[in-house]
Amino acid sequence: KLIPEDLPWEDKARAQLAASIVTSTFAPTNTLLGNPAALARTMETGGSNLVRGFQAFVKDMVNNGGLPQHVDDSTFEVGRNLAVTPGKIVHKTEMFELIHYAPATEKVHEIPGLLIPPRIGRFYFTALAPGRSFAEYAVSQGLQYFAISWRNPSADERDFGLPDYVEAALEAIEAVTQITGQKKANVVGFCAGGILSSIASAYLAAKGSKAINSFTLCVTMIDFKNDASLGAFRLPTMLAVAKAQSAMKGVLPGSELHKIFTWLRPNDLVWNYWVNNYLMGEAPPAFDILAWNKDSTNLPAQLHKDFLDLFESNCLIRPGEYEVLGTPIDLGAIKCDSFVVGAVTDHLTPWKCCYKSRSYLGGTSTFALSNGGHVAALVNPPGNPKAYHWIAPAIAETGDEWLDSSAKLPGSWWESWAKWCGERSGDLVPAPRKLGSKQHPATIDAPGDYVVS
Repeated sequence: KLIPEDLPWEDKARAQLAASIVTSTFAPTNTLLGNPAALARTMETGGSNLVRGFQAFVKDMVNNGGLPQHVDDSTFEVGRNLAVTPGKIVHKTEMFELIHYAPATEKVHEIPGLLIPPRIGRFYFTALAPGRSFAEYAVSQGLQYFAISWRNPSADERDFGLPDYVEAALEAIEAVTQITGQKKANVVGFCAGGILSSIASAYLAAKGSKAINSFTLCVTMIDFKNDASLGAFRLPTMLAVAKAQSAMKGVLPGSELHKIFTWLRPNDLVWNYWVNNYLMGEAPPAFDILAWNKDSTNLPAQLHKDFLDLFESNCLIRPGEYEVLGTPIDLGAIKCDSFVVGAVTDHLTPWKCCYKSRSYLGGTSTFALSNGGHVAALVNPPGNPKAYHWIAPAIAETGDEWLDSSAKLPGSWWESWAKWCGERSGDLVPAPRKLGSKQHPATIDAPGDYVVS
């Protein structure tokens, strides 16, 4: 209420972020004397909670950059109980491994699907655990499904830029179509992977290619001048400093990116754990999504710069103004059907911003609004009685108008997407007996090598 309503939205975002950090930092409940529950716990345990809390505090100061741990990840291991959806690596480059997931049905749809995940974080939030894997669900619905696993770059890969990742995405699309003997693929872009998917798909359209059969865009913001918390960082001086820092190091370390995202939600991601870990003396929870979130990756300096330049110029939404691989692109040239997903409580890419993203695409769009936040909405398997989503053709001008005309359905948006995608994926044919092909032979088991490097 203290922030003037007539402030420009970027200034308002900065003011709101600063206010949330200050007010949450100085909340009385963050102190022992101001927290009745912590005082009661201290009386019950004779102060042993504070001893455990102090030990955890010292450990976090040394090993976690001074932030409280969010998760007890000691019980999780990639390849053992995380990222265990069966599949094989069928193509490998210096930038990515391509996973071909094993079919789970006797017949599969002809046209394959390819996930292009974000470059921020590991791909396996999309194949998290049995019963909580988007990949597992996709193949259970008779879809042929592939996914990119990006290499975690070091300073030696500092020159990997956005055009290189576009080329990598194009190479993956070509490999998927060659393996399946199809001319088209259904492309799925999650989070920042949606930006990359959009550029790659628009590039193909500019070249006259029909390789994109359908296009799915999940929690992705294309117009960066929207009222979102990330607008707090849209300050020329701040962006220049960020570029210079990653240029010096060769990468933007994943730990630094993790801190930025953490402080966007200080109550939930800092002080909640401060109280739990240090005042109550409790261990953080053992939760698969949080274990994945801790498993951070670096951004190459050039890619970081390229993303910040896009963020600053916002040229992607203006036809022909953004050029990649020597070709001006227009997102409106993506004429295939699209399925766009937003999340109700998403603080990074608010759902109305995601809804606006569909307005830059050609073709016919369907929009789904899921319960959950930025990641929880994506890890949203069927069977959760609390899950729900709204869905309708994305023809209304605004998100509010769309919501008024949409249908609210129980269950996960995965179910609606699988039906939508299946209807656009050709005939049912016998499932392949072997993964990969002669040109792209299957090698090691999924999730591969890059996911643990």
